[in-house]
Amino acid sequence: MLTEADCKRDYDGKFKKLSDGQGLQLWVQPNGKRFWRSAFRIGGKQKVLALGQFPIVSRSDAREANRHVKRLLASGLDPVKEKRDRRTALAGAVTFGKMADEFIVLKKKNNRAEATLKKTEWLLDIAKRKLGPMALNDIRPSDIWALLEKIQTRNRFETARRMRITIGGVFRLAIATDRAVIDPTFALRGALACPKAVSHAAITDPREFGALLRAIDGFDGQPTTVTALKLMALLFQRPGELRRAELTEFDFENAIWTIPAGRMKMRREHKVPLSKQAMQIIKDLMGVIADGKYLFPSVRTPTKPISENTLNAALRRLGYAQDEHTSHGFRATASTLLNESNKWNPDAIERQQAREDKNAMRGVYARGPHWDERVAMMQWWADHLDKLKLGGKADTLGSWGKPALRVIQAVEA
Repeated sequence: MLTEADCKRDYDGKFKKLSDGQGLQLWVQPNGKRFWRSAFRIGGKQKVLALGQFPIVSRSDAREANRHVKRLLASGLDPVKEKRDRRTALAGAVTFGKMADEFIVLKKKNNRAEATLKKTEWLLDIAKRKLGPMALNDIRPSDIWALLEKIQTRNRFETARRMRITIGGVFRLAIATDRAVIDPTFALRGALACPKAVSHAAITDPREFGALLRAIDGFDGQPTTVTALKLMALLFQRPGELRRAELTEFDFENAIWTIPAGRMKMRREHKVPLSKQAMQIIKDLMGVIADGKYLFPSVRTPTKPISENTLNAALRRLGYAQDEHTSHGFRATASTLLNESNKWNPDAIERQQAREDKNAMRGVYARGPHWDERVAMMQWWADHLDKLKLGGKADTLGSWGKPALRVIQAVEA
């Protein structure tokens, strides 16, 4: 019989079939994953029944499942057919709508980001209009295709792609819980249109970016919107991470903004060094907004943050079209100009933007948070933006400060 050590041992990336006796086996895959299997003969034919993955299914649970297989054989039943029939019966009794609701509950238990949950719920609400009342076992690839094709005809190609993936997630949960036999979305892989991805528009020319910064300074919009645009330029975090910032997240004594893991794309807490300029801007806004939860409360509903479209709408009002610059584009601007300065380690820039290193090995060895360098980099960046706002003439202005800025703006106007 297998010991706990046998089940967990490293087998050097080789496939192994370990026997626990009575036909119970543990299959170790080259990638390290382990699966319980019950091997038996019926009608002269060798068959294997999947019992689950170790350690999710423990040794004791696998042994009990194997004993159940033996009892079915003793009764003259085929365990594989019995499992398939049970799945079919369960699938026929469960609708897509019910399974979709369970899928959302699972996502919430896994602590998915609020934005991710809202998008998933929105996609499933659309899917449930057609598939909701249908039994899982009755849904065919053609049923799902009719839904996706309707979305594609409105040129919502990315929505159709995400819809297929989300519906597939619902079916995979149903399969894992013995309430579906197949995932019909599998047959639709490659069937959807795949238009070339378009990057977020961003201004990367220093002089043009300086003009944008001056336009933001002169914007007559809501104080929350103006401040959010300024901080997007200074801190270059994702728009959703910034607009939902809470007052309690800012530590002015240590000049740190701590973004909780639940709001981060990579699901890890992220600390942002605050420059002197950023801290002053935040403090000024706090003196204007009413007491509440958010740094950028909505004008209509103070208990909620500003909407997703607020910042992009403000950029449109400033005269910047969608193909010129977007709120997300501040990240590309900062990344481009910081890298072009040749002053900072690219890892520090990536870490500041909370990006996951696409090179897996590089990510393993680049574990240092580059904190000290990031602190220096963020103050340099804030000072650099001040120079860009002055048309690159800040070095010649000495300590004139804001009066000099107004003079230059008046001359340029």
